[in-house]
This record gives sequence, structure tokens and C-alpha cells, in this order.
Amino acid sequence: MPAETVSVTGWGRTAPTTARLIRPRTYEEAVAAVRGCGARGGIPRGLGRAYGDAAQNAGGAVLDMTGLDRIHAIDAADGTVLCDAGVSLHRLMQVLLPLGWFVPVTPGTRYVTVGGAIGADIHGKNHHVSGSFSRHVLSLELLTADGGVRTVERDTPLFDATTGGMGLTGVILTATIRLHPVETALMQVDTERAADLDDLMARLTTTDHRYRYSVAWIDLLARGAATGRAVLTRGDHAPLEALPKAARARRDPLAFRPSRLPAAPAFLPEGLLTRRTVGLFNALWYRRAPRARAGELQRIPAFFHPLDGVPHWNRVYGRSGFVQYQFVVGYGREETLRRIVHRISERRCPSFLAVLKRFGDADPGWLSFPAPGWTLALDIPAALPGLDAFLDGLDEEVAAAGGRVYLAKDSRMRPDLLAAMYPRLSDFRALRQELDPRGVFMSDLARRLTL
Repeated sequence: MPAETVSVTGWGRTAPTTARLIRPRTYEEAVAAVRGCGARGGIPRGLGRAYGDAAQNAGGAVLDMTGLDRIHAIDAADGTVLCDAGVSLHRLMQVLLPLGWFVPVTPGTRYVTVGGAIGADIHGKNHHVSGSFSRHVLSLELLTADGGVRTVERDTPLFDATTGGMGLTGVILTATIRLHPVETALMQVDTERAADLDDLMARLTTTDHRYRYSVAWIDLLARGAATGRAVLTRGDHAPLEALPKAARARRDPLAFRPSRLPAAPAFLPEGLLTRRTVGLFNALWYRRAPRARAGELQRIPAFFHPLDGVPHWNRVYGRSGFVQYQFVVGYGREETLRRIVHRISERRCPSFLAVLKRFGDADPGWLSFPAPGWTLALDIPAALPGLDAFLDGLDEEVAAAGGRVYLAKDSRMRPDLLAAMYPRLSDFRALRQELDPRGVFMSDLARRLTL
């Protein structure tokens, strides 16, 4: 197979490293790629939407799995699909929505491969109802370090190590996934404003059970009485009867029509996203949101993936890129969440992409991120002075509260906190050592955190 030496980075565009990029197009080529990774090992990579260094491998190999992208079988009666790991959620939506089925879990972008969704055990706006992606995976085929292919079933140690295992147990080749039935490609959405963080948490706690999907955009630059003010957006898939009879959507209710805006420039000047400019944006975004609006019909891309309409939107942070920081703390630890939100607000972190959600029951993945509690995710320009030390302090506070940081978004956490955040870490390491004693599967993330 041809290979080229390239600079590889995560979606945050920080800390690029150089690796041999290999693009297998068949299962046989994937086996050959794994066997020929070399001393620095290899790591599978999908569409590159992990924010940090999970799909990088300095001096080694990176296996671009997007060439394995076949949909093998769809059971439209039972609601399951068997597909290659390189198939994107975008492609699944294109194919499945006209049949009345939707992916069970989607993050904030549909440009994620099935393999990446399993390796990061992604979550979405419906975690409080549906859990993370792995809950809906019935089985998978895994190419392991010895070049063999194993069928991995649910409720086995290898399944639990692979779901959330960041590609370090092997290369996922195929997966069988259970889907969610829908009648239309539209969402029925309720929007409301929350005056501050306590108001927001109260609204989420008392009414989230009414909605399949729930998320709050939060203004982390607001201070004083407005600290944590937010726009809360919740909804469910619209039934056919909710569509106006004369509407175009009635004629083709399952049509999937994503729109695209012009791509962001190759780079923007450093310093464009200042506290002042982001503060103005946040204030405008909050004020233009309705105080309360119920039953608005929105298309799936607008509700789930608004940023996908702007190709390469990650360029808006300039050449230095950005850090996405996401953590979860358990219910009963609301005071920790309040302290962290106040610290971010007082630090004046210029973040305009910040969301707060509630997680439901955890799934069994040993390194799976979601746990019952509150999760906050925010983007911060990487060039912000003193950012590493500030985030180190937040890590310590999260770990002390029994919480954790999301590995699929991490690019800078210290390894000494990892065991406190992920209690099954020793089990993961032991299985990796047994399965892959030569370290065939390796990444920058794995080296940094000694996974």
C-alpha cells in the first residue's frame, strides 16, 4: 500500500506530529497495515474529529480507515444496520432516513465514522434517555495486534475495553448497530432562556425527562447575577401529524437536506476572538433567543449539527488552534460545577461554544466518559496566556469531585490524574498488555497518559 509522511493533528489543530499515513481499502490491506506498523506502532483514524491527540502517532503509522466505508446490510423491519467502521454518520443518515430510521446517538457533528463513534463511545443530546453510542452496538469485528479478526459481542471484557478505548485495542472493521425509528426528518423543538446557572440547572432537573434531546448553550463570559445564563434547547423527532398539511415537507417528510455555507478561511488573524468580541457575540446570542418558544420545526442538521454547515470552522481560532475542554461531575456535586463556571467566568475565557448537559446511566466501557451527572464542554483559544495552568487546576477540582475529563477531546491533561478519573484504568492496561504485548497499537494520547 502507498504511504505518505504527513503532519497530523486533531480537530483543535494543536500539537501536530508527523506520521506515515496508510489508507487501506480492503480488510486484507488493513491486516497488512497492522502487521507492518513498525516499532512506533499504529493507530486507526477516521474523519479526524477527535479534538486532541487521540488519532496521532508521532514517528509511527496512522491508518486512515475511511476507505472501508461499505454498508453491508440494513434490516428495515428490525431497525439494524451492518456497516464498515469507515462509514460516517452523515452517510448513514443519507441512507437510513428515507427508510424511517435514525442513528441512535449523534454528537455535535455527523462527520464521525462508526469506528470513531465506538472508539470514543460518543454521546449526544439524548444521553439522559439513550446512553452513549456503545449501548446500541450489538457486535463488532476487531482486527487485533496479532493480525487476527475477532467477533466481539456485548458484555465481554474486550467489548468494554474497545468501546471508549480510543482505538488502542485494535482496528474496528465492522459493526452492527440498532437504530431509532422516526416518521420525519424534522425535529419539534422547545427553546427557552435561563437567567443564571441555578435557574438553568433547576429547569434541566425538573423537566428533562419530557424530552429525548436536551442541551443548553451557556454564556461563560457573563458575570455577577447573570453568571451561567443560558439558552436551553430541547426536543424530539417530529411525528408526521406535526407537519403542516400544505408544507413541502409533507410531500417528502423523510428528506435529508443539509445546507452548507462557505468554508472558513485557511487561517484568521490571531487575537480575533478576544474577550470583547466573544462577549459581544454571547450577549447578542442570548438576547436574540426567545424567552420561551414551543413546537418549532427544525431540520435535523440545524438541530444537531449547526457547525457542520461551515466547512473547516475550526480555522476561526487562528493558527494556534483551540482546546476543547469537557468534564463531568456527578449529581450531588453541583457546588463543584458552580465553582468551575465561576472560575471560567472570572478568568474571562473567550468561549462562544460552551454547552451544559445532563448525563444518564453510565455504559460499561472501561474508559467510556459519560457518568451520571453534569457535563460542561467549552472551546478555548489555545493561545490564551496561562491556559495550561488554569486547566490543570480545573482537572484537579474535577478529579477531587470524582469526575473525569473526556479523552476524545483532551490534548494536555497530566497522567497522574487519570486513575482517579477512570477507576477501570488498571483493567484496561492489563487487557492491552495481554492482547498487544508489543505495543502494536499506539498513539500520542496513549504515550502522554501511559494508557
